[in-house]
Amino acid sequence: MSENPDDERLEELREKKMQELREREQGGGADAEAQQEAQQRAEAQQEAVLKQYLTDGARQRLNAVAMSKPEFGDKVKQQVAALAQSGRIQGQIDEDQMRDLLKELQPDQQSFDIRRR
Repeated sequence: MSENPDDERLEELREKKMQELREREQGGGADAEAQQEAQQRAEAQQEAVLKQYLTDGARQRLNAVAMSKPEFGDKVKQQVAALAQSGRIQGQIDEDQMRDLLKELQPDQQSFDIRRR
Protein backbone atom coordinates (compact mmCIF):
# COMPACT_ATOMS: atom_id res chain seq x y z
CA MET A 1 0.00 0.00 0.00
CA SER A 2 2.99 2.32 0.35
CA GLU A 3 3.25 2.45 -3.48
CA ASN A 4 -0.13 4.10 -3.80
CA PRO A 5 0.86 7.47 -2.24
CA ASP A 6 3.99 7.52 -4.40
CA ASP A 7 1.90 6.83 -7.50
CA GLU A 8 -0.47 9.64 -6.56
CA ARG A 9 2.45 11.99 -5.98
CA LEU A 10 3.98 11.00 -9.33
CA GLU A 11 0.68 11.61 -11.08
CA GLU A 12 0.39 15.04 -9.44
CA LEU A 13 3.88 15.95 -10.64
CA ARG A 14 3.04 14.82 -14.18
CA GLU A 15 -0.13 16.91 -14.21
CA LYS A 16 1.74 19.93 -12.89
CA LYS A 17 4.45 19.55 -15.54
CA MET A 18 1.86 19.18 -18.31
CA GLN A 19 0.12 22.35 -17.11
CA GLU A 20 3.42 24.24 -17.15
CA LEU A 21 4.09 23.06 -20.70
CA ARG A 22 0.62 24.19 -21.83
CA GLU A 23 1.15 27.62 -20.26
CA ARG A 24 4.54 27.96 -21.97
CA GLU A 25 3.03 27.11 -25.34
CA GLN A 26 0.30 29.70 -24.89
CA GLY A 27 2.77 32.30 -23.65
CA GLY A 28 5.22 31.44 -26.41
CA GLY A 29 2.50 32.03 -28.99
CA ALA A 30 2.01 35.55 -27.66
CA ASP A 31 5.75 36.21 -27.76
CA ALA A 32 5.99 34.91 -31.33
CA GLU A 33 3.04 37.07 -32.35
CA ALA A 34 4.60 40.17 -30.77
CA GLN A 35 7.93 39.37 -32.41
CA GLN A 36 6.26 38.97 -35.81
CA GLU A 37 4.43 42.28 -35.35
CA ALA A 38 7.68 44.04 -34.43
CA GLN A 39 9.36 42.56 -37.51
CA GLN A 40 6.53 43.81 -39.73
CA ARG A 41 6.86 47.30 -38.23
CA ALA A 42 10.62 47.27 -38.85
CA GLU A 43 10.10 46.17 -42.46
CA ALA A 44 7.51 48.90 -43.01
CA GLN A 45 9.88 51.49 -41.55
CA GLN A 46 12.70 50.22 -43.76
CA GLU A 47 10.47 50.46 -46.86
CA ALA A 48 9.53 54.04 -45.93
CA VAL A 49 13.22 54.96 -45.64
CA LEU A 50 13.96 53.33 -49.00
CA LYS A 51 11.10 55.24 -50.67
CA GLN A 52 12.42 58.47 -49.23
CA TYR A 53 16.08 58.02 -50.21
CA LEU A 54 15.88 56.06 -53.50
CA THR A 55 14.72 57.28 -56.87
CA ASP A 56 12.25 55.13 -58.80
CA GLY A 57 15.01 53.71 -60.99
CA ALA A 58 17.19 52.82 -58.02
CA ARG A 59 14.25 51.19 -56.25
CA GLN A 60 13.43 49.15 -59.37
CA ARG A 61 17.03 48.01 -59.67
CA LEU A 62 17.13 47.03 -55.99
CA ASN A 63 13.85 45.12 -56.32
CA ALA A 64 15.20 43.27 -59.36
CA VAL A 65 18.28 42.26 -57.37
CA ALA A 66 16.12 41.22 -54.42
CA MET A 67 14.01 39.01 -56.69
CA SER A 68 17.03 37.16 -58.05
CA LYS A 69 19.10 37.11 -54.85
CA PRO A 70 16.84 37.64 -51.81
CA GLU A 71 19.61 37.46 -49.19
CA PHE A 72 21.79 39.96 -51.02
CA GLY A 73 18.79 42.23 -51.64
CA ASP A 74 17.97 42.24 -47.93
CA LYS A 75 21.59 43.02 -47.10
CA VAL A 76 21.59 46.00 -49.50
CA LYS A 77 18.28 47.27 -48.12
CA GLN A 78 19.65 47.11 -44.59
CA GLN A 79 22.81 48.91 -45.67
CA VAL A 80 20.89 51.72 -47.39
CA ALA A 81 18.61 52.10 -44.36
CA ALA A 82 21.63 52.23 -42.04
CA LEU A 83 23.32 54.85 -44.22
CA ALA A 84 20.15 56.93 -44.27
CA GLN A 85 19.64 56.73 -40.52
CA SER A 86 23.24 57.72 -39.86
CA GLY A 87 22.81 60.77 -42.09
CA ARG A 88 25.44 59.74 -44.63
CA ILE A 89 23.07 60.07 -47.60
CA GLN A 90 22.61 63.53 -49.07
CA GLY A 91 19.63 63.77 -51.40
CA GLN A 92 18.46 60.64 -53.15
CA ILE A 93 20.36 57.67 -54.52
CA ASP A 94 19.81 57.38 -58.27
CA GLU A 95 20.15 54.31 -60.46
CA ASP A 96 23.84 54.87 -61.25
CA GLN A 97 24.71 55.30 -57.58
CA MET A 98 22.68 52.16 -56.77
CA ARG A 99 24.62 50.23 -59.42
CA ASP A 100 27.90 51.37 -57.82
CA LEU A 101 26.62 50.47 -54.35
CA LEU A 102 25.60 47.00 -55.55
CA LYS A 103 29.04 46.44 -57.05
CA GLU A 104 30.66 47.60 -53.82
CA LEU A 105 28.54 45.35 -51.59
CA GLN A 106 28.64 42.34 -53.88
CA PRO A 107 30.88 39.60 -52.54
CA ASP A 108 33.97 38.88 -54.55
CA GLN A 109 33.04 36.58 -57.35
CA GLN A 110 35.51 34.11 -58.65
CA SER A 111 36.07 34.53 -62.32
CA PHE A 112 37.45 31.87 -64.54
CA ASP A 113 39.88 32.99 -67.17
CA ILE A 114 40.00 30.50 -69.94
CA ARG A 115 43.04 30.82 -72.10
CA ARG A 116 43.54 28.75 -75.12
CA ARG A 117 47.06 27.87 -76.13
